[in-house]
Amino acid sequence: MVAAVTGAILAVEPVANTIQPYNVVPLDKVPLSQTVAALKENFTEVLDLEITSENFVKVSVFTNEGESQTIYVNPLTAERLGEAASQSAFFSFITNVHRSLFLKSIGRAFIGVASLLLCFIAVTGVFLLAQRQGGFKNWFVKVKESNFGQRYHIIFGRWFLLPLIIVGATGVFLSAEKFSLLPNTSVEHKLASISSEILKEEQNGKDVLFQNITLDQVRKITFPFSEDPDDFYLLELRKNELIVHQYTGKVLSEVTYPFVQLASRWSTKWHTGQGNVLWSIILFLASLSLLFFIISGFNMSIKKRKKASQFVQKWTKDEAEYIVLVGSETGSTLIFANAFAAALSQRDLSVFVCNINEYSTFRKAIHLIVFTATYGDGDAPTNARKFETLIHAIKPNQNLKFSVVGFGSLLYPNYCHFAVKVDAMLHTHECFFPLLPLVKINNQSEVAFQDWVKKWNEITGLGLKVTLPFKEKKHAEEFNFEVIERTFLNIDNTFLLQLKPEKALEFQSGDLLAIVPPNSDTARHYSIAEIKGELLLSIRAHEKGLCSEYLATLKTGDTILASIEKNKSFHLPENTYSVFCIANGTGIAPFLGMFSKNQQQSFHLLWGGRGKDSFNLYKKSLGRNVLLINEMAKSDSALKTYQLAFSQNRKKTYVQDILLKEQVEVAKKFKDGCVFMICGSMAMQQSVLDTLETITITQLQQPLSDFESNGQLLMDCY
Repeated sequence: MVAAVTGAILAVEPVANTIQPYNVVPLDKVPLSQTVAALKENFTEVLDLEITSENFVKVSVFTNEGESQTIYVNPLTAERLGEAASQSAFFSFITNVHRSLFLKSIGRAFIGVASLLLCFIAVTGVFLLAQRQGGFKNWFVKVKESNFGQRYHIIFGRWFLLPLIIVGATGVFLSAEKFSLLPNTSVEHKLASISSEILKEEQNGKDVLFQNITLDQVRKITFPFSEDPDDFYLLELRKNELIVHQYTGKVLSEVTYPFVQLASRWSTKWHTGQGNVLWSIILFLASLSLLFFIISGFNMSIKKRKKASQFVQKWTKDEAEYIVLVGSETGSTLIFANAFAAALSQRDLSVFVCNINEYSTFRKAIHLIVFTATYGDGDAPTNARKFETLIHAIKPNQNLKFSVVGFGSLLYPNYCHFAVKVDAMLHTHECFFPLLPLVKINNQSEVAFQDWVKKWNEITGLGLKVTLPFKEKKHAEEFNFEVIERTFLNIDNTFLLQLKPEKALEFQSGDLLAIVPPNSDTARHYSIAEIKGELLLSIRAHEKGLCSEYLATLKTGDTILASIEKNKSFHLPENTYSVFCIANGTGIAPFLGMFSKNQQQSFHLLWGGRGKDSFNLYKKSLGRNVLLINEMAKSDSALKTYQLAFSQNRKKTYVQDILLKEQVEVAKKFKDGCVFMICGSMAMQQSVLDTLETITITQLQQPLSDFESNGQLLMDCY
């Protein structure tokens, strides 16, 4: 972390140096002879000339007044441009911290090892990221993670892993050089002798040589100390080093730099960014990203450890009747597995939890429950990669009933693919018999999971109560809301409740109203329709439903206490011209507000309910300008239309039936950028998603996840 912070600070120094006004002419246009002549004309003595990383010409000279100076000059005229100051005290301090932590050789060794580890982590990170993205070809495919830490771990990783590999590798090289672990790179010259006759004949030979060398080829020149013929010019060029006679210009010795020395020079440039503003900025961002990787990675590791240590095993694998196998990459799926196992344990039912890779024979097992996520492009999580081999190699001691629950995100094309694969393998095995069909859980939905638990309970008769250890959300500030109107109960026990906040509040259709009913400390959430600053709720009165029964007894003028929770993921998108709303039952609520407010976008509502009388409750709220149609193609360009599906008519029709019937129009809407919004029950959501997946694949040859990634699929189901 210290190296990352100091590295980011030091990346600023080359930028600050480069913007200094000392690079006045292109060095590839200036012959060395011209610069040398100008220097000798303007100064009593010239000690050396150096071309800095920023392409500044720095010289050490004695002036005509006998003063020693180290300055930047114009290479054409030798005009003084400014004093060459040494590194500032601040950057010098940061450099020492970065290189050795003020621990001298021990600190340098520590930094060297840290650089090696960084290099190793970054290289392995490249392959892990490629696997997670579904291959290198999908390197820059839109990231689908919703968790902030994981999401930006991936985003920053794919941009900065290569720079971090370079930083790590060059850091290792420079550390190895410092500890003399590399081959010796010292340069040794063997001087050729020169006769006095040649000396007399070629007094100006050096001018010819210097004329053919431009300053961009030069790193440093050390001038002769005296006029003695045995003193010479030492020219340190980019790739080689020359010793040149000061009178004849004859090359007395030439040595090509060894590869290790050239590599050292390049390592310094790549590691520090000297002389390159763009690379310095990249190094600055890479250092900050490294800091983010450290913090987010540590945070994810801590969370994973916490998730892994929530269930205490009471039975061994050969004592347990219920075996819970878990496949999880980040530990999130383990939360559900542990909670389920804890519920079994509370009923004194013997249960054993283990990774899928630990699948074995279980002597007393009756039930096998598999909770598994999918990693990358449909692959198995790390702790489940051996399952396909194990399931064929190990034969159970007795027949087992099994259930498979897949965890994933609809944002990924191969949604719950590994769970599908596990379910298929168990179905084809002679010793396993399905208790329930495969269930897929999107985005760790607690509602969907509890729905699966309910179905599992119905078949087993156990009546488990599974409590997930998620932290309760802090409720927003509560406000008073006055009841403006409550309709009578509809034929299917639904009613509308119109509320007005006592003070001006910011909210919009799609947000949630959290209400804590009397004799309860748990909030119930209702989707809001915002109409002219007031709230409209659509509610079904459930038998023994604490909150719905409480709301059904309210009268005009009554006041309730509630809080508004923002639900930005289900707000009406502003940047689309067309919206397709799909709802069943009370899920119509947010769309009533959206229909009443927007005048520019094209809206189509597909609503499913029991019968025509069920929909009468919502007709008035929809407004007069909304057109009922039988087919989407017959909308006559109306901006607002709706279709109805009744499940208790003589001919039962569900919303997914209409979608499938009009799949050509539905596909066209997807292709044209229409946003689909779904609100209602989880069962309806799953059926609709399966239908939309079928439509997009058959009509457009694209998975539904492509459109969700593009922001064309929004959901708020319960």
